[in-house]
Amino acid sequence: MFNLFMKLLTPEKRALFELILRVTSKLDTAEERKDAANYCLEILDDGRVSPVEWAKFGKKLGVFRLSN
Repeated sequence: MFNLFMKLLTPEKRALFELILRVTSKLDTAEERKDAANYCLEILDDGRVSPVEWAKFGKKLGVFRLSN
C-alpha cells in the first residue's frame, strides 16, 4: 500500500515525503515528531519560511541548538 501511495506522488512530492520520513525517524518520541510536524505546517502556512523560522525548525529537529 505504501509503495502504491509513493508511486502516485509527483517526483518532487515523493522526494519531500522521503526527506520528511528520514528526518522524523531521528526524533525519539511521538510527541517530538508531532511537535516538529505541527511547527512545519505552521511556518509553511503563508508559503514563506524566514531564516528565524528555519532556525527554530532545525532546533525542533535536533539539527542544532539556539542560544537565547
